[in-house]
Formats: sequence, structure tokens, C-alpha cells
Amino acid sequence: MGYLSNILFLIIFSFGIFYFAQNVKKIIRRIKLGREVNRTDQPNKRWQNMLRVAFGQSKMVARPIPAILHGIVYVGFVIINLELLEIIIDGIFGTHRILSFMGVFYDVLIASFEILAFLVIVAVVIFWIRRNVTKIKRFTNAEMTEWSKNDANYILYFEIVLMSLFLLMNASDYWLQQHDVADYKSVGSFPISQYLSPIFNGFEGHVVQIFERTFWWLHIIGILIFLNYLYYSKHLHIILAFPNTYFADLNPHGQFDNLASVTNEVKLMLDPSADPFAAPASDATPAKFGASDVMDLNWVQLLNAYTCTECGRCTSSCPANQTGKKLSPRKIMMDTRDRLEEVGKNMEMNKGVFVDDGKMLLNHYITAEELWACTSCNACVEECPISISPLSIIMDMRRYLVMEQSAAPQPVNAMMSNIENNGAPWPFNQMDRLNWKDEN
Repeated sequence: MGYLSNILFLIIFSFGIFYFAQNVKKIIRRIKLGREVNRTDQPNKRWQNMLRVAFGQSKMVARPIPAILHGIVYVGFVIINLELLEIIIDGIFGTHRILSFMGVFYDVLIASFEILAFLVIVAVVIFWIRRNVTKIKRFTNAEMTEWSKNDANYILYFEIVLMSLFLLMNASDYWLQQHDVADYKSVGSFPISQYLSPIFNGFEGHVVQIFERTFWWLHIIGILIFLNYLYYSKHLHIILAFPNTYFADLNPHGQFDNLASVTNEVKLMLDPSADPFAAPASDATPAKFGASDVMDLNWVQLLNAYTCTECGRCTSSCPANQTGKKLSPRKIMMDTRDRLEEVGKNMEMNKGVFVDDGKMLLNHYITAEELWACTSCNACVEECPISISPLSIIMDMRRYLVMEQSAAPQPVNAMMSNIENNGAPWPFNQMDRLNWKDEN
């Protein structure tokens, strides 16, 4: 019977990891649909950025209360899952608490796991209250569909259930140790679950063993389900926050990239020795200026879309959104991810080839009104706790509207015409710029 249990565990565990690996491959394939961009420069600075922002949670502290709560859940997630190592070994080899040979250190580990598990439950309950009772405004914006709201709650329920199963597993184990049942030796320290163990009083030892094994199985299966649910959830940032912060743009937030083709053309115009009739290099002009669909964005922008946790900090700090404009930086990221998923499924159904579906990211998901509402102030970029840049997507789509469709708003077109004709954004020539001083 023991061997059958080990084999069953190995099958379930292997299937869970295999399915997770398939989802990871799917994400990588879809991110690679984006244009190439070099983010391998300054590796030391990139590692520092990842350690500070992703591991150190440095940008969370701007809002202390959620920062503390998130810190508890984050530390709990990282540390408590160390116990997975023991569960996996026990499951494969049929042992029980195989790491208990570490003695006092093991006691400290189990005790810290339990305290963290309890704190995680408390933090998650507070998060649930903030979302569902106090209803903080940034969690109720128009782009937060029923699925988005439910998804956030599903994650909270998952975390409560997993932490509860962990504590109940330990509580039943502690009861079995205290009653000297079977091979349950007195190991570990249980500062929280020892107070839960009395719920098993009145049961026979073999029944409590069934409880302990049931909690153990449900805990590991729950973790595997949670791991594979991440792909469909906003909580992909648990994994992707680390590469996302590593590959983040290290340039100052106010610095925009220039198109090489335009830069070269301007240099030729300023070079008196250049031949204006010379044929441009074959790679001098891109196939398309800017972006109208996800394939026109670069792969880091697509990684950003998958990494977004929909926390809404970007939108709550956006001055355009605060004044009632339709722009929501969070919606920009959510729409980009939704369109990328749609394109990915299209290609999967057509053997890796995209078949035109009559849709684009522009207009079908993100409107020109949203794009032109942006003031390019970088508040959303500054606010994001994991270095996502909605602004870079907005600017690329604006570039497409202006350079491919000549579809800029009238004031912008007037300004560009004035710059072209007068060398200034004002509607009068350079010779008349100082006439205002003679008006008195």
C-alpha cells in the first residue's frame, strides 16, 4: 500500500509540474511574438534593480499599510514553501518528516512556518475586507470586470485554504505525536497548531491518522493547483516580477526612445555633404512606425503585460484618470495581455501562423481617446511596484497614429504644422516672436 501511495504521489506531482511547464512555455512563446529589444546592458545594475525592487519590495513602502500586509504574504510565500522540499521527499520515498534530523534547527523552522502561516491568514483576511467590504476605489474601476474581481478573491481564498491545511496537518501530526500513535515521533515545534490539536480529541488514533494524511494530500495537491492557476490569474507576477524588474528600462523615466530611421534622416538633412537623392539603406526604414497590435510591441512590453498584478496603483496616480478621462494605465496593460492571449490562441489553432481576425490592439481594445488623454508624466511608471511601463505602450501606439495614419488630434497637428512652417509651436513666424514686447 505504501508503494502505491508513493507512485500516486509521483504521478500527481509530475503531472502538476508538467502542466505548469507547458504554461511557462506558452507564456515564453507569446512574449517572443514581440519585437527584439536589447536589455542585456549593465548587468550589475540590472541585478541590483531586481534584488531591490522584486526581492526587496522597495517600491511597496510608498503605501505602508498594504506594504506591511504584502510583505507578510510575500515572506510567508517564500519561506513556508521551503516545507515543500520535505513534502516532496516524503511523498516520493514514503518517509515522514525526513528533515527532522536537523534537530533544534528543524524545530525553529517549523515554528517560524506556523507563525508566518497564521500571519498570512490574518493579512489575507484584511486584504479581503479591503476589497469586498471597504471597497477601495482602485479595486472597483470600470476595467475591473467580474472576472478580475473574482480572480483577486480566488487567490485570497487559495491562500487561506493552503495555510489552513498546513496548520491542520501540523495540528493532527502534533496530536498523533502526543498520543504516541504509530511512527509519529515527537519532532518539530508547533506554536500555533498545538492549540488546534484538541479538535481531534475524541477520535481514535487511526482516524486522526486519516485526517493527517488527508490534510497532507490536500495541501500538496492545493499547491499544485495554485501553481497551475497562476497562468490564468493576475498573480503571474509571483514568478514574472523577477525577470520583469531585471529587464526593465534603466533610462531615466522622462527619456523617450527615438526611431533610428528618423534620426538618420535628420542627420542627413543637417549634413551638407550628404546626397539627398541617395537610396536609403535597405534596413533604414522600419516596416511600420509605432504599434497598432501586440506583434508591433517589443517583447519586454509583452512581458510587462503578463506581469501586471492589476493592483491599480498606476491608475490611482494617473492625473488624466483623476480628472475623469477614459485613460487607465492598468486597463492598457490588461488589454494588451487580453489581445496577446487572443493572438496566441489564434496561432495555436493555425499551426503557429497568425490568421488575420479583423482585430487589432488599437481601436478594438484601446481607443485613440485613451491614448491622447495621457500627459506622459510617468506617474504610472514611477508608481508601479514591479517596474511596468504602460507609458511605453501608449507612446508606441501614438507613434503609429501620427506617423502611419496622420490621426493626431487637431491641436497636435496644428502644433506640428507650426513647427514645420515657423520653427516654433506658435502660429506666427520667427521674426514676429518678440512683437509682444511692443504692445504696451
